[in-house]
Amino acid sequence: MAASLDELEQRLSHLRTELRGAVRARDKAETARIRRELREAEVAWEHALESEAGADDEALPTGPPAPQVSAPTGAPRRKERPTHGSIPIREQVHQALTLLGAPASPKLISSTYEAFFTQPLVATKLASLRRDEERSFTAQGYARPYYICAALTHDRLVPARGLLALSTWPVERRIIGPLSPRADFLTHAVGTAEQIQRLTAAGHPAPEAAWRLLRRFALTIPGAHDTAAPDPDPARVIAAAHAEAAVHQQEDNQQRQAAAQRARAQLADVQQLFGAAPMRDALRDASGTLS
Repeated sequence: MAASLDELEQRLSHLRTELRGAVRARDKAETARIRRELREAEVAWEHALESEAGADDEALPTGPPAPQVSAPTGAPRRKERPTHGSIPIREQVHQALTLLGAPASPKLISSTYEAFFTQPLVATKLASLRRDEERSFTAQGYARPYYICAALTHDRLVPARGLLALSTWPVERRIIGPLSPRADFLTHAVGTAEQIQRLTAAGHPAPEAAWRLLRRFALTIPGAHDTAAPDPDPARVIAAAHAEAAVHQQEDNQQRQAAAQRARAQLADVQQLFGAAPMRDALRDASGTLS
């Protein structure tokens, strides 16, 4: 018998507690085992959420959700049918970040969501989302399967300005070092191209907005775009992005891993997700005013 949402959420909370203990104990085998179970539980939670919602093609999938299907060329555009209920903005952001695969700005998150999915995501609504998520985590700990959190600067371990991430990603993936913006850009390009490939394989033409998004990526990646072709080849974009990423990958990974080790040693759980308080905030907290 399938577990209920409540049972799965309790299991997720328990696994996260175990994971923290295994990481602190530096038990790599146990950490890997718990991470596998955690991923399986998260997938089961998403499936249970779909079942409870009773949704069909509008259900929230475990990976990137049900995409828009473009109308045939020359066909009149149809108005979007009304949905049974708006998807919460935190879930919209989760879906977009899952597709992109690396920390991203609100503008890119909004563009990606609107390129592939059926509802708009208003970027201005993201201004307070991270603060709301931090308050929720501070009050409830790991009660939710995921949180929308911060990317962290590699040097000061404070929130990287204007970048959102997922709490289910390891700290290394959320660190922003000197080479990370370009590395993450290439990850975004690969995620976008792979989603278009999935749509094509499933017999669904990718929306025009998705091709525009991929074109924006491809134009700045050497060898990714054939100027004679109307649309970039997703496979070519992926290969070119991987080729460029390999040039800086080792150095970027080393910088991220070193910063992640410091974060785990120096920061509490909430700070590992939302960043250490910047010096400006620390001064305010200590004196009540800024000098």
